[in-house]
Amino acid sequence: MSDWQWDETLFEGTAPYYERGRLPYAPGLVPLLAEVLAADGQGRLLDVGCGPGTVGVPLAPLFREVVGVDPDAGMIAEAASRSTAAGLGGRTHWVRMRAEELPAGLGRFDVAVFAQSFHWTDRERVAKTVRGMLRPGGVLVHLSDLKNESRTVDGLPYPAVPYRDIQELVERYLGPVRRAGRGLLPQGTAGGEAAILADAGFQGPQRYVVPAGQELRRTVDDMVAWTFSMSYSAPHLFGPHREAFETDLRRLLAQASPVVLFSERAPSTEVFVWPGWSPVGSERSPFLREPHPWAGPAHSLRCTGTSVRSTPPEHRRCTSASPSP
Repeated sequence: MSDWQWDETLFEGTAPYYERGRLPYAPGLVPLLAEVLAADGQGRLLDVGCGPGTVGVPLAPLFREVVGVDPDAGMIAEAASRSTAAGLGGRTHWVRMRAEELPAGLGRFDVAVFAQSFHWTDRERVAKTVRGMLRPGGVLVHLSDLKNESRTVDGLPYPAVPYRDIQELVERYLGPVRRAGRGLLPQGTAGGEAAILADAGFQGPQRYVVPAGQELRRTVDDMVAWTFSMSYSAPHLFGPHREAFETDLRRLLAQASPVVLFSERAPSTEVFVWPGWSPVGSERSPFLREPHPWAGPAHSLRCTGTSVRSTPPEHRRCTSASPSP
């Protein structure tokens, strides 16, 4: 990814497709973060690469103020609309800017969150800047779908989503090398976030996995939205062939499922909590609290191995106390 340069077309035109197309985070994510962060409605949250408010809006009731930043105008408009519709417009602010423009006079924060966005930034620079924006005891939270998770559709009522066929269709129109804005990503996006965050001075991390696995029923429209929500198949990349591509995509999906419905299981969410600053002589960030058993809205979860005083930190996993769906 070293030769790739960000440009403003990276997610151009994708924002309207996000809410419908993207897979959700695990239902227990917000209760977990409320518990782990000891969120009491008084802190400030910085959502970096906020997109259409996918994470910032659900987390807003846990904080006095949420500030989301994103370089895409469509994403900022969607986030503002979503927060207003949720009655949270008074405690959320959405700013169109790149992460590299921080701190931009936005002030100090208790929590900074990157929800599958850190890899699109100048990571070394942004990590150091964000750490400097955290108050003593503040933390950085990194969220992503759990990788390499087996999500079998065995026993589900409809065919699996034909992701491989969709990818092959995208490549037929756009070529075999992954597109990203005006550039190409032949090796995909970069990894190694842990080393970069550690080098920037963050401590830890503490790892949590919030299980999901509930059945999602996906329509053809859902899968068209999913495709157009991705940076590598953003609508603008197809140019004058967008309509033809969508026609072919809908035909492919109809052929894959005679009832034009698909089943898949929702991915679990992986959470890394990185303390940024701790008072001298403190063993732990005062903004974190020892998790204990709690009941979320969709899962009854129990977090084990959660002692934040462990050295080196234990890997934590939150497991369902009720049968898996």
